[in-house]
Amino acid sequence: MRRLSVAVLVSALLVLALGAPASAVTNGGPDGDNHPYVGLLVFDDENGPAWRCTGALLSPTLVLTAGHCTDGAVAARLWLDEVVQGNPEYPFSGTTSYDGVPYTYPGYTSPGNGLVGFSYGDVGVVVLSEPVPTEVVSTYADLPSANLVAGLPKGTTVDFVGYGVQYQAQIKGKDLPQPPPYYRWTGVKDRMYSYGSLLSGNFRISDDVIKVTMNPGGGSGGTCFGDSGGPDLLGGTDTVLAVNSFVTNVNCGGVGYDTRVDLPERLAWINGFLP
Repeated sequence: MRRLSVAVLVSALLVLALGAPASAVTNGGPDGDNHPYVGLLVFDDENGPAWRCTGALLSPTLVLTAGHCTDGAVAARLWLDEVVQGNPEYPFSGTTSYDGVPYTYPGYTSPGNGLVGFSYGDVGVVVLSEPVPTEVVSTYADLPSANLVAGLPKGTTVDFVGYGVQYQAQIKGKDLPQPPPYYRWTGVKDRMYSYGSLLSGNFRISDDVIKVTMNPGGGSGGTCFGDSGGPDLLGGTDTVLAVNSFVTNVNCGGVGYDTRVDLPERLAWINGFLP
């Protein structure tokens, strides 16, 4: 993992292995045309394509994602196809991608130790060099009203959309590639959908993140490696409550912690990139 706490796993920052399977929402299904503004992001370091995340278009030129995705990146590109798997141009710039420049929220702190110290202000954006044509995407994710999350009751439905890994492959111990923990996770690079729900809104870091269920056994889904930066949408709407940030175990189960975008100072920063 890239500069990450050993104890806490980011919910989708997969280092790219160009020939290896890696990619979306767990216990979900194909998203179809329900959220066409959600795309797959690849970030470059000084050596080229290095890791991938998910993002949501807020306008033809602005993509919302996570700060741990933009942090340290020198360039980015976006795919908006529902099915990216098999695209021969991926992960490099091409006719089906949109190039952009990443920016990280000034209040973002790099991962520290333990759950509470893991991160803060995990928000980023990518400003595209050219607008996405309206014939490709004509609807966009909506930013929330200030402090919207604080008024939502426990159990509120949250929709997850992303391009991350979907399941753990059954691999014999002698055949496990190294290093861990990514070796079992696999799936196609397609846009997937599932849902969960808000847990208690009053906990130690609730001024920074929301806590959401990720419980396939209970019928809901969740996020995993490759979904970081994807939107947590207020159920049945296009309103982004938070961006996927981190999970607490390699099985991507239990609960997830996703960074709120409804705080006034974060909304002001994001709005500063809108035309």
